Amino acid sequence: MNTSRLVYRSRQFWQAISTGSSHEDTELAATILTPPQLELFQQMHRSEQAHSLRVLKELRRQGEDNSDLEIAALLHDVGKIRTPLRLWERVLVVLVRKICPNCVKKWGAASENEPGWRRAFVVAEKHPAWGADLVSQSGGSALAAALVARHQEQLPPNNEKKDSNEDRLLYKLQVVDNQS
Repeated sequence: MNTSRLVYRSRQFWQAISTGSSHEDTELAATILTPPQLELFQQMHRSEQAHSLRVLKELRRQGEDNSDLEIAALLHDVGKIRTPLRLWERVLVVLVRKICPNCVKKWGAASENEPGWRRAFVVAEKHPAWGADLVSQSGGSALAAALVARHQEQLPPNNEKKDSNEDRLLYKLQVVDNQS
């Protein structure tokens, strides 16, 4: 892991244990999300809410104003509410993903009811699909659900110019998500 990634992950760790969303942030989310979507957002861990709000604010700072992208920014990790993880489990996934990415995929392919430490890998791998289902069930558009479903999809590097609007928006979401 290079120094900049180490600094990023350290900052992310401290943000996870020390930040939450403010009333003002919740009001911002309420201007974008429908009431059922806001209810989902409020079920997310406070650090995930704060992360999602950082993603949204950075996208807006860059001039993005697509409503489906904004919904995806706020709800891209909402699938994690199905099986919430403890902080040590999230750290475990990050570390193993760096050391053995194939292990994360292999262990993440198990059943949703996987007991013990492997459960974290199931959540890491399956939360995008779970989140897309939740977004659809809460009235989100097909595009918003697709962005959530694909937010961890491996895109080719330096492929900013996408053929479809969905791919362009996905690329923007992924870049900001990885920086926040």
